[in-house]
Amino acid sequence: MTDSERRSTCAVSMALEAVGDKWSLLILRDLMFSEKRTYGELQNSEEKIATNILASRLVNLESNGLIRKETDPADSRRNLYFLTCKGIELVPVIIELMQWMAKYNPEASACIEQSKEYKKDRVSLYSSLIKKLSKNHLKPII
Repeated sequence: MTDSERRSTCAVSMALEAVGDKWSLLILRDLMFSEKRTYGELQNSEEKIATNILASRLVNLESNGLIRKETDPADSRRNLYFLTCKGIELVPVIIELMQWMAKYNPEASACIEQSKEYKKDRVSLYSSLIKKLSKNHLKPII
């Protein structure tokens, strides 16, 4: 988004422009907490995102530097999606959203296996998840 298209320079407003719709957050969640990497795998999430919305959100997330797209070495007709460092650093935000909703809605699940660990030491949990995601998503520097 260019400066002339931006509503304001408020950090919250700018963050919402990058990830402020439910579909973008759900795509980030899937890339963070599942092994989903392809368009088809992301589309098959339980929320059933429409193909046009998925395509649009992937482009937006990539243009905002939160994900990167690579050609699948096993099938050059398919792309794989990975989090960037910028995307990985949203782990605390996503987890806090999960915990907030789980607190206020008894039907909500935390979507992660580490809920007990969160209650003990969330900072260590964030660090552990960020380290794991960095290993699985970021390209090694050669």
